[in-house]
Amino acid sequence: MAEPLPPTRSRIPGSGLAKGLAVTLRTMTKKTVTAQYPDAQPELPPRSRGVIGLFEENCTVCMLCARECPDWCIYIDSHKETVPAAAPGGRERSRNVLDRFAIDFSLCMYCGICIEVCPFDALFWSPEFEYAETDIHELTHERDKLREWMWTVPAPPALDPGAEEPKELAAARKTADKLAAEAATAAEAAELAAQTAEQAAQPEPPASGTTTTTDATTDATTDATTDATTDPTTDPTTGTPEPSKPSDPQDGAS
Repeated sequence: MAEPLPPTRSRIPGSGLAKGLAVTLRTMTKKTVTAQYPDAQPELPPRSRGVIGLFEENCTVCMLCARECPDWCIYIDSHKETVPAAAPGGRERSRNVLDRFAIDFSLCMYCGICIEVCPFDALFWSPEFEYAETDIHELTHERDKLREWMWTVPAPPALDPGAEEPKELAAARKTADKLAAEAATAAEAAELAAQTAEQAAQPEPPASGTTTTTDATTDATTDATTDATTDPTTDPTTGTPEPSKPSDPQDGAS
């Protein structure tokens, strides 16, 4: 046996119209919030997708952004240059040099894949949106224009207080600490070598005991020589008095 349907609520005639008029009245009493663009610029959220800025120094011409773009709207040209060896006897290397980086914004669908796949953080979202043109062919912007938009990219939001430090910052800080420690060790070694060279250049003073003995011997010899010269009865060689001779009786008799 089928269950009976729940009773339906009776609707008051004209209730829907009354609700609509109430919404209209509430809206009419509010202050107007229309932004007078372009006199008043809108406040865009920090992650707005306006245009793509290029940080040219980070680009290595790996072509990942151009290959992964679904619309094939990124055009990159480059050439190779030979880099001389860093040390004598080393091997020369070749590197890619960027000649052209252009994006056709008439084809771009703002998916952000090129920004996500860039391994060296050369592409960024900019909230700039005022780049309309009267000719569709002028929507292909070269690297100079993309570099200008790079300076409109907002700073990244701050990390949460309990968040871990980014790996890039940790690696950079570790490298900086290592280089500082090596520089401090080299400075200490150079200072120690300078002190050793300075000590080696100074003449060594004579020992105090040897000087005293020599001076005492010299003084004793000088005193003995002086006494021998003054006293005729003193042996000038040894410094000892000579024994007295017995008197001759003949000398007394005479």
